[in-house]
Amino acid sequence: MTTTAPSASRLLHPNHSLLLVVDVQEKFAPVIEHYERLLEKCAILIQACHLLEIPVVVSEQYPKGLGYTVEQLKRLLPAEAAVFEKISFGCGRSPELQQTLADLNRRQIIVCGIEAHVCVSQTVHQLLEEGYQVHTVQDAIGARHKLNYKAALAKMQQSGTIPATVEMALFELLGSASHKAFKQVQALIK
Repeated sequence: MTTTAPSASRLLHPNHSLLLVVDVQEKFAPVIEHYERLLEKCAILIQACHLLEIPVVVSEQYPKGLGYTVEQLKRLLPAEAAVFEKISFGCGRSPELQQTLADLNRRQIIVCGIEAHVCVSQTVHQLLEEGYQVHTVQDAIGARHKLNYKAALAKMQQSGTIPATVEMALFELLGSASHKAFKQVQALIK
């Protein structure tokens, strides 16, 4: 496994990062707590990553039954975004994701999506086992119940993930107000 990011750095860097959007699908909409806020935060991440030329990867859990990625996010995806279907809850061991990660050679994985305690948690733990540095964007992760959300975040953090928020992640990726995309990214989070 080739490491591109210094292991000591816990700050996100655009050349070492990619965004993984886990299972933000149609059938989850009516049951996820604070769903509209989750969509807004995921949309900001997708748009900012496109501006910062950070790859975006999207998983869909059994889309025949749960629907595909919601239209509000699908229309924001860059043309080159990798979208793949899965039936396992975690996608960290998915051959499609593993091949995409190998091809992109990115070691910092920014994770958002649903559900925190099932697909997100299992994916995060699988990525950690593979040696990736995983940043969980807590305001862009959701679950049906607050207890499941809190337990998932606690378990992921205790396992080694780096907690973040949308603003935290984006300002780390920018690094400086002199970044060429600063004003565009800043406009997304105002």
